Amino acid sequence: MSKNGKVIEREDVVVKFAGDSGDGMQLTGNQFSDASASLGNDLSTFPDFPSEIRAPQGTVAGVSGFQVRIGHKDVETPGDLADVLVALNPAALKSNLKWVKPGATIIIDIDNFDNKHYKKAGYVDDPLGDDSLQGYNLIKAPITGLSRATVRELNLGIDNKTADKTRNQFVMGLLFWLFNRDIEDGKEFILNKFGKKPHLAEANIAVLYGGYNYAETIEALSTTFQINPVKNRKGKFRQITGNVATAWGLIAGAEKAGKELFLGSYPITPATEILQELSNRKDLGVKTFQAEDEIAGVMTAIGASFTGKLAATSTSGPGLALKSEALGLAGITELPLVVVNVQRGGPSTGLPTKPEQSDLMQALYGRNGESPIPVIAASTPGNCFHYAFEASRLAIEHMTPIILLTDGYLANGTELWKLPDMNEMPEIKTPLVKDNDPDYQPYRRDPEKLNRFWAVPGQKGLRHRIGGLEKSDIYGEVSHDPYNHEKMVNLRQEKVDRIANYIPEQTVYGNKEGGELLVVGWGGTYGALHSAVKEMRENGSDISLAQFNYIYPLPKNTGEIFSKYKKIVVCEINNGQFSTYLRSQLPDYKYEQYNKIQGLPFYIAELKNKFQEILEDK
Repeated sequence: MSKNGKVIEREDVVVKFAGDSGDGMQLTGNQFSDASASLGNDLSTFPDFPSEIRAPQGTVAGVSGFQVRIGHKDVETPGDLADVLVALNPAALKSNLKWVKPGATIIIDIDNFDNKHYKKAGYVDDPLGDDSLQGYNLIKAPITGLSRATVRELNLGIDNKTADKTRNQFVMGLLFWLFNRDIEDGKEFILNKFGKKPHLAEANIAVLYGGYNYAETIEALSTTFQINPVKNRKGKFRQITGNVATAWGLIAGAEKAGKELFLGSYPITPATEILQELSNRKDLGVKTFQAEDEIAGVMTAIGASFTGKLAATSTSGPGLALKSEALGLAGITELPLVVVNVQRGGPSTGLPTKPEQSDLMQALYGRNGESPIPVIAASTPGNCFHYAFEASRLAIEHMTPIILLTDGYLANGTELWKLPDMNEMPEIKTPLVKDNDPDYQPYRRDPEKLNRFWAVPGQKGLRHRIGGLEKSDIYGEVSHDPYNHEKMVNLRQEKVDRIANYIPEQTVYGNKEGGELLVVGWGGTYGALHSAVKEMRENGSDISLAQFNYIYPLPKNTGEIFSKYKKIVVCEINNGQFSTYLRSQLPDYKYEQYNKIQGLPFYIAELKNKFQEILEDK
C-alpha cells in the first residue's frame, strides 16, 4: 500500500457511523472495530439504535448509529465527540452533528442530500447551503450511485435495492484508506459474513475496493491517520460484548461448580443476546429454555435449581417486575439462582434500546415480605464475565438467589477482553449433601455462612420438602408459629449480610488516604468516571474514585473510606437511587449527586466540569 499524502499519528480517534436502520451501521462499526482490534488497537464501542422495528425511513427517529473509539493506549469509553462522522442521509447528519468535534471530517452520501430527504429529516433549509457545516472537513461522496454502478458492472443480477445495502462497504473502503488499514482485513470480514452467499460476498468486496480507490482520488482525504498498536500487551484478546461476556461467565461458573448450566428466559431488549449465546453452547452442556413469558422463564430456572443445576434467568426491568413473586419463592426456599437484569430506560416500555441505571431500587426491594437478595453490578463489557462468575459463586456457596445488574451500554458495547485461563479461576465450593447423611435436615445451616445445604431429588435418604410457605427452623415442616417466622426471617437476612465477609473490600483509585473529593459510582459508569478522575488528577486536582460492584451487601470498609474525604459526589444514570440507598445504609455522611437521565452515557467533559465546580465551591 503506497500513499503520497501526509500521515498523522494519533493517540486515539472517535468514529461515528449513522444512517437508516437498514443501512448496516452496526455491521460497519463492528467491521471497523474488528480491523482495528486485529491491528492491536484498544477500543470501546457504543451502538445506538431506535426501538422501533422499522422506523420511517429518512427520519430522525429512524437513525441508527454506532460509535467506536480506537486508541494507541487504554481506551475506557467510546469517546465524547466524534473526529469522523459518516452520515448516509440528512437525518443522520441532523441528529449527530451536535456530537461532532469542531473541524472534524464529515463524510456524507451526497446522493441522498436533496429536498425529498431534507423534508423527511425536518430541515427547513439546505444544510449544505447555510453556515452550519462551516469549519468541518466535508466529504461529499456519491456513495449510493457509485455502489450501484460497481454492483451493476459485475452482472450478478442484483437489483438496486439489494445493491444499496452494499453502501456500508463503500464507507468502509473510505475509512480503511483514511486510517491506513489493510484492505484485506475488510475482505476477510465480508467472506466470513457472506460465506454461504458468494454473489453477495463478491458484490460487497467490489464495493469495498471501490470506496478505497475513490478515497485515493479525494484531495480532502490526502491527509491520513495512523493509530499505532498498544505496546506491551500480552495474552490473547478478543472483542466482546457485555451480553456475550455474561453468558460465558455463567458457563465458567457452572464448570467450576461442577454443575450443568440451565437458563430459563424470555426474549427482551437488551438482554436477549444472553439467551441466544447460551443456546449455541450445547457443546458445553448448556441447556436453555425460551419460555412463553417472564414468569415461566424464572420458574423453570427455580425448578432446575431444585434438581441441582446452576440455574439462571435473564431479563430487563419490565421482566424483573414480572419475576418478583418467583424471586420471593427462590429466597424462601434458599435455592441458588442467578438473575441477570440488563437495565434499560424506563418506566414501563420506556426507552428499550437506551442505557439507564434504572432498576437498582427494584433489585434491592422489589419483592413482597422480608425477602433479601444480594445485588452486584458489572462495570465494563469485559468484566461482565467476571461478575457473572461471581454471581454464580455467591449464589451457590451461600444458597441464595442473586441479582446481577448490567445495562444496555455494557450489553451492546464492546471492548478488547483478555481471554482468562480457566485453570487460574477459583473453584466454586458447592454445599452438597452426601447420600444417606443421617444429620441432614433441609434448613440445617453452615455455622459460618448460615447457608442451608443442597440435596437434590433422587439422592438416597434425603427426601424433604421446601416451598413458598414458611418452614420450621432446621426441620422444614410448614409452620405458622410467629416466633419461628421471625427467626427464619432474621436467619435469611443474616445469611445475606454475612456475604460481606466473602467479597473483596472496596478499592479507591487516587488518594487512598483521603482528600478533597471522592467520586462514587456503580456499575457501567466506570469508564467515564475513571477517565474524568484520571485526567483531573493528572492536572493536579485532589480527586479520587470509588466505583462499586458489590451493592448489597456493601463492602465492609465502605464507611471507613467515606470518612476520609471532605466531599462525596454520587454519579448515576438515574435520579439518585444509589445515593438514596447509601443514605439509608451510611447516614452519617453528606452525599452530593450528579444525575443524568437522557438515555445516554456520561461524557467525560461534563463530569470534569461538575467535579471542578464542586472542588471550587469551598
